[in-house]
Order: sequence, then C-alpha cells, then structure tokens
Amino acid sequence: MSRAPLWRAVAACAVVVTALLLTVTMSPRLGLDLRGGTQLVFETRDSPTAEADAEATDRALDVLRRRADALGVVDPTLVRSGERRIIVELPGVLDPRQAAQVIGKTAQLTFHPVLGLDGAAGQPGPDGQAGPVLPDESGQRLRLGTAAITGDGVTDAGARNDPQQGPAWFVTVDFRDADAWRRLTGAAACHEPGDPRRRVAIVLDNEIISSPQVDPAVACRAGMPGGSTRITGSFTPQQAQDLAVLIKGGALPVPLALIEQRTVGPTLGAQAIEASAKAGVAGVLLTGLFIVVMYRLTGLLATIALAAYGLISYAALLALGATLTLPGLAGFVLAIGMAVDANVLVFERAREEYARAPGRPLRSALDRGFAQAWSAIADSNITTLLAAGLLFWLASGPVRGFGVTLAIGVLASLVSAMLITRVLTHLVIGRAGPGPSRLTRLSGLAAQGRVRTWLARREPRLMARGRRWLAVAVAVVAAAVAGLVLHGLNFGVEFTGGRIVEFAAAEPVSAEAARRAVAEAGHPGAVVHTSGSTVSIRAGQISADDVAGIEQALDGRVGEVSKQRDELIGPSLGEELRRNALIALAVALAAQLLYLAIRFRWTFGAAAVLALVVDVAAVVGVFAWLGKPVDGVFLAAMLTVIGYSINDKVVVFDRVRELWQTRRQARFADVVNAAILQTVPRTVNTGLGALFILAALAVFGGDSLRDFAIALIIGIVAGTASSSFVAGPLAIEFERFSRQPPPEPAAPRRRTREGTGAVL
Repeated sequence: MSRAPLWRAVAACAVVVTALLLTVTMSPRLGLDLRGGTQLVFETRDSPTAEADAEATDRALDVLRRRADALGVVDPTLVRSGERRIIVELPGVLDPRQAAQVIGKTAQLTFHPVLGLDGAAGQPGPDGQAGPVLPDESGQRLRLGTAAITGDGVTDAGARNDPQQGPAWFVTVDFRDADAWRRLTGAAACHEPGDPRRRVAIVLDNEIISSPQVDPAVACRAGMPGGSTRITGSFTPQQAQDLAVLIKGGALPVPLALIEQRTVGPTLGAQAIEASAKAGVAGVLLTGLFIVVMYRLTGLLATIALAAYGLISYAALLALGATLTLPGLAGFVLAIGMAVDANVLVFERAREEYARAPGRPLRSALDRGFAQAWSAIADSNITTLLAAGLLFWLASGPVRGFGVTLAIGVLASLVSAMLITRVLTHLVIGRAGPGPSRLTRLSGLAAQGRVRTWLARREPRLMARGRRWLAVAVAVVAAAVAGLVLHGLNFGVEFTGGRIVEFAAAEPVSAEAARRAVAEAGHPGAVVHTSGSTVSIRAGQISADDVAGIEQALDGRVGEVSKQRDELIGPSLGEELRRNALIALAVALAAQLLYLAIRFRWTFGAAAVLALVVDVAAVVGVFAWLGKPVDGVFLAAMLTVIGYSINDKVVVFDRVRELWQTRRQARFADVVNAAILQTVPRTVNTGLGALFILAALAVFGGDSLRDFAIALIIGIVAGTASSSFVAGPLAIEFERFSRQPPPEPAAPRRRTREGTGAVL
C-alpha cells in the first residue's frame, strides 16, 4: 500500500475511533420539543428612563437567570439572541402561565410614603406635595410620595408562615440600607394610628401589593430597626413564593414582552424520538439494500461507510454541544441521502472509466472515479451548506436545529464518501488484478447497469424537444400561481401570529364535539381539527388562562385530555418570520445564481436558478391546492429542496462543461443531450435513495414530519425532472445570446501506475 492510501486509512481509523469514544462518553442535548418543557422568547422594550440596548438586555438576562434559579427549575437555559431578545428554556415546566408571569414580570419594586387619601379633605400631603395615586388592597385610592427605597435596595426575600399566628403566608424582605427603612418608617410613625399617612405603600409594577400600618409601638422618627420587614396579605403559598422570587431576583432594567412561547409534553417528545429512530433505521436499511443491489460489493462497502457517517455526524453533534430538535432529527436522517449521492457519483464515474478500458485493474478506474467526481461533489455540497447556513441565520426555534444538523450531516457525508468509502474500496477492490475475475464481477463496477445500457442503445434526443419541456414547466408554474390566487397559502401561526394548542384524549374525538367544547370556552372563531384522539386548536392571541379554560371544556365534553403542544407567536414576530422566510428563499436563489455563475457560466447559473423556481413553484402550488400548513418546517423543506435540487443541476452542468471542453466544435444542444444521458444513472439512483429516506419519514415520522416529507418528495421529483428537462433547454436558449466562447480544454491529467495509484 502506498503512502497516500496508508495516510487515508490512518485518518479514517482515527475519525471513527474518536467518534465512537464521543458517542460512548457523552450524552446528547435534547431540545424541548424532544424532552418536554417550555421555551419562552422575550423582547426587551424601551422605557421612559432606559433604552433597550444590548447592555440592558444582558442585565435583564442576569435578573431572569436569578429568577429561574429561584423557581427551582432543573437545568434552565437562558441566552441572549441578537440585541433585544432573550430565550428561556425550562425543561419539565408544562404550564407556561406561572413561568411567564414570574420570570418575565417587570418587577419594578418601590417603597413609598403615603401622603393621604386621594381627594380626602383634611388629608393634604406635606407642603401640598402631590404624588401618584394608586388603589390599595381594598380599592381605597392613596396618594403616594416619591419612592424612598427601590428594588435595588433589597438584599433578600423569602416566603414564610408562622403557625402560631395562623395559616397565612407572608414575605420577608431584607434591606441593604437599614437607615433608609428606619427613616421611612420613622416618618410614618409621626402620624396617629388609623391615619393613612402612618402607612407604607409597597408597590410592584405600579400596583400596591401591601400598605401596612407602622406598628403603634414605633416612636416618631425612631423608625423600625433591623432593616427588614414583612409583606402581608391574603397570599397562598405559591403566591408568596412567586412574590419572593420577584423581589429577590431584582427589578428588570427595561420592560419585557413575551413574543414567542412553545410548550411540548414529554410524551409527544418521546413519541417523536421513537418515530424518528424508526424512520432513520428504515431509511438506512432501505437505502443500504438499494445501493447493494445496484453496486454489489462496492455498494456493501458504501453501506458500511454510511453506518460510519451516522456515527460521525452524531458524534459531531455531541462534540459541538448542539441541541438536537425534532426537525434536526429529520435533517440528520435526510443527510443520509447526501452521503448516498457522493457514493453514487464516484461509482458511476468509476463505471465509465472501466468501460473505456475493460482490461485495466479496477483500482485504477476507482481512483479516477474519485478524482473526477470530486468537482461535482464539492459544488453540490457547497450549495447545500448555503441553504443550511440560511436556515441557521434566518430561522428560529427548532428549525435552526435542522440547519445545524443538515450542515453537520453534509460535512460528515464528505468524510464518509471521500475517506471511509475510499479506504474500504481500496482495501477490497484493490486486490483485483487486470482482466476479468470473480472479484471484478462482484465489485459492481464492471457492469454498466440497466439504465446506462438502455440509454446507450437508444440514445434518445431529449433536447430536440427542449421548447416542449419548457412549455410544460410554464404550465406547472401557471398551475401553482392559480392555486395561490384561488386558495392562497395556509400560513401557520409562526408566520401569522397566534396560538396553536394540541390535546390528546383517551379515545377518538369527533370534530363536532371538539368544536362545541371550544365554543363553550368562549372561542367560537377558533379553527379546530381532529385526527383520531388528537385535537388541534388554532386561535388568535389567546392567553394561557384561555388555554386552561379550553382544556377544562374538553375534559367536560370529550373526556379527560392532556396538553401535548402549546405554541404562541406574537403578531410582530409572526410578521418578522414571514418576512425572513421570503428573504431566505430570495437570498437562497440569488446565492445559488452567484455561485454557479462563478463556478460555471452565467448561462448555466441563470438556467439552474430558473429551474429552481419551477421546483419551488411545484411544491408551493401543491400545498396551496391541498391547503396544507406553511410554517417553519415548510421553510426548512423548501430550502432543502433548493439545496438538493441544485445538486442535480451542478452534476449535469459539470458534465456539460467537461464534454464541451473536448467537443468544442459540436452543437451545444448535442453536448447538453449527451451530458444529461451520461448523468441520468446517477440522478435516478440518487433520487431513489433519497425517496427511500423520505418515504420512511412520511410513514414513521408522525404528523409533525409527514408534511415535511411530502414537500421534499414533491421537490426532489420536480428537481430531478427539471435538471434535465428545464435547466438543459434553458441553457441552450441562453447560449444563443451568449458571446462567451466555449470553455478551454482541461489540462491533461497525469496518468497513474495501474494497481498502485502512484503518480508517474
């Protein structure tokens, strides 16, 4: 074995062993949609006294972190996103009402002297001083003086009860400045008992939560010693605890607005993991069986490399500390198709090389297959990484996880195909000597395959009807536009704002019974769907209390239900996500055009992007006609379609460029026709491999991933067809107007010594 293959073997072993160690020693970080819990997204807002900049958001983040710790949530996650947003993840918290009310409350705590009753005769403030007027606990309106102590002056707070004084709960407060508290209470003690001015008002977020009288035993100007007090009231244990958390956590420097909330029950998360695991196993087995049938021994070796791909990409997720979400699991499974694509490209190239010189050793044909496939593999994977990057940049929530796992999967597929598959095939196939042998026949590379054999015999002139194919593409786009005009798109709450709640019942529920229950709860305009025992409700900006009321109404009419999913998207965020989705699609198309124009010719780039428009229109049109939801997962599917579809077009145009360099005098239409026929076997085999994966997701992935799989199936079928019947004819038409000469012939490749791979 020469040095280069030995180096590859060592590198492959190192990668696999490292991945195995990471898998054994580390545990995955599951997103809340897989392990259950609540995610809250807050946005800081400007106040009259403070600007909501990055510094203020960081200070608010510290306050929220202290509150989350005080709530006793296990392993909470709080991070700043952008300049004004804070993402809070609370595992195990399934009722978002308490979390949102306590964690996100502004908590502007102040202690005021009471100047008197509002409008009461004989009760003016000192020197005619006026102040804010607020109702006390009984509704009596009090005029307050300037705040003497703020929340920053509080060092500790706790919920307590004293069984000797009764069952009531109270909150103890310790002050940093004991003298300030003594002065405040000492001034109040100068008034007679029963006088409103002997009270101290404790105000939280512009609401008097307690206004106790100073004890009659306290002398005027002496004040209460010790720097501590009690806040009393009709508190339940939970109310006292919540108030103590707010006071102890401190005041937020700027107000917060809840713009997004997602709650997923642990049962739904476990079901999602199980469904995705089934889809992954089924997809890998079907794909492995397919490539073994197509490529025999080399297909078996590629299947082993695919298993290594799964190990490597999973270990990479662990090493990076990435959060694995439900769409991320789909991206993990889908990237298997990317790994298959690279293997198919190499094997088809090796078949072509062996057909040119049947007597040479398979090792030589395999080496040239890897070398000649690298350009198309690199270009196609870069375009997919562009789509993954856009998902991470513009998407939010679990869909960002899809972009991360898709990018990791693409990089892992390169390692799997170009390193591990290469080492395994060299190790086994490299033993085959020149001429026919049993190993040569078993390899799967000596046979040309049925599709290639049929095309070689018939040589159909597909580009002779190029304008007919373009007319069909125009008809597809027109049908999609008609669906948009007549039906529009069924935008999900992520793009429109609102709330979607999903409940699970013990038995199947009729849609009519569910609608009646929701109407009885006071929401007759909500959209209600049922599927077996699952009830899905979509409404506007309803509160968490409204959701609790709907749950009670369903309990009374259809039997006990449990909340499986609860998502709230604010109207401003919905508009932003919808805008970002359009920007993502536009930027994706522009990025593909720019990249292809740089790597190839402007005519190729324009033809590929216009063909992508047809692919996108096909998917959008079907979803418009069928009324299927368009949400963040749909955005992930569309960007994946763009990345996956461009792979086909890159492979076709890479072959067009290669053939045109050697056939500079041939008609360009004939060159395109020949390139399409030569790449059809790869296109068919790769498409079938991806469809196996997507079919498994559609069958086992559940409702949450079924529409995702359907969108990708439509997109891949359309993309596979458009690579030949839209991109090819468009390139021919554009070349009629191009003055750019044909590409120069490539420099001759250095010949390799047969059987060794050493350079001559």
